[in-house]
Amino acid sequence: MIRLLITGLVAYAAYRAARKVIDEVPDDFEPLPMPGDERALRRQSAAMGVAPRR
Repeated sequence: MIRLLITGLVAYAAYRAARKVIDEVPDDFEPLPMPGDERALRRQSAAMGVAPRR
């Protein structure tokens, strides 16, 4: 029973810490751009006459 209580307290503390970090991120934050679709890059390389790397 004590182990369950300690586990719950640790989980709650981790949750509160994560929420604090998330709340500190500004609202105008832009994430990093995602890389393009690999299939589109293969078609582009083929159109340019370059064989795609495998």
